[in-house]
Amino acid sequence: MALKLSLFHRPGSILFLDDDSDYLDMLGMVMPAEWQVELFSRPAVFSERMRLEPARWEADAGLQLQMIERKKQGHALIPQVLRYWANNPSRYQLAQTCVVDYAMPGTNGLMVLNTLLDWPGSRVLLTGQADEQIAIQAFNNGLIDQFIPKQTTDITERLLSALNKLAFAAHPRLNTLWRAALRPIQQSMLQIPSVARSLLNHATKHWVEYVVLDEPFGLLGLDAQGRCEWMQLESTEMLNDLAELASSAGMGFDVVRAVAAGKVLPAVELHQQLGLSGAVRTAPTFPIGDDGLLIAAVFALEPADLPLPIYAFRNFLEAHEQRNIQDA
Repeated sequence: MALKLSLFHRPGSILFLDDDSDYLDMLGMVMPAEWQVELFSRPAVFSERMRLEPARWEADAGLQLQMIERKKQGHALIPQVLRYWANNPSRYQLAQTCVVDYAMPGTNGLMVLNTLLDWPGSRVLLTGQADEQIAIQAFNNGLIDQFIPKQTTDITERLLSALNKLAFAAHPRLNTLWRAALRPIQQSMLQIPSVARSLLNHATKHWVEYVVLDEPFGLLGLDAQGRCEWMQLESTEMLNDLAELASSAGMGFDVVRAVAAGKVLPAVELHQQLGLSGAVRTAPTFPIGDDGLLIAAVFALEPADLPLPIYAFRNFLEAHEQRNIQDA
C-alpha cells in the first residue's frame, strides 16, 4: 500500500506559462499570497528558467541523501534537518509545479512540457474545448498530472484545488529516500488512513514545511515565520518503556506516572539530540487517528534551541512579492 502522507514536504515555486498576458495577470491576482508564483508569457523565457531545474533538484536530493547516510553513521537527524533548513533558503525557488496553456503560437503546452525531460515536479495543462481529448490522452499516458479546461466556469477554484493537492502529494523519489530512514512498524502506522489524515491536517494547518523522522519518531515542522515545532509520536503500546526512559532521565514520579498513562510525553531524545539545557520538557498528548494506536505531543523550539537561525519562508515571499510577467 502506498504511503498516504508525504514524508518530506516543502513549499516551492509555481510557474504559469500562457501567451495571454491578461489571463496571466488574473492568475497572479487570484493565487494565494502565501504561494510563490512566477508568470511567463513566452515559452523561450519559461524554458530558460527551467533549464537548470533538474540539476538543482538533484543537488537538493543529494543533500537529503547525505543526511540519511550520516544518520546511519550515528549522526542525529533533528539537528541535521535544522541545519539544512538554515543553510539552504534557495530550496524555496525550486519549481514545484508548472501550469502551461496548451494553445500557444508556434508550439503547444505538451511540447513545452516534454522538453522538461528530467524535471521531477508536477505538470498541469490548461486546455481549450478542442484540446480536451489530447489532454485526456496525455493524462492517461502519464505525461501530465492534471488538466483543467479553461472554459470551466469555476476554473479558479478547480485550479486552486488541484495545486493544493499536488503541493502535498508524496514526491516519489524524496519519499523513497526518507522511507528508508523509517522502521517498518513506523511505515505501517503512517499508512493507516486516519493516522495519515490526522497528521496531514495538522501539517497543513500549522506548517509550510516538514519531515517525518524515526529516532525519535515524529514530525519536525517549520511555519512561514520560521518557527520550528517538534511533534513527537508514540505508540500507546510503548508507553511503559517511555515511562522508564523518563525515569532514567531523572523526571519525577508524578511525571513518570503521567507518561505511563499517556497524558504527557517527555522530549528526552529531543533534548539529547539538540543538547538542550534545563529540565526535560513535557507536553500534553492528543490522539492521532481513530484507533488509539498513536498519540502525539507538540514542542515549540525557541530560536536559542536551534543550531543556526532559519530564514523564514515569509521573508522569501516578501522579497519576491512582485508577480510581474517575465517576457524577456
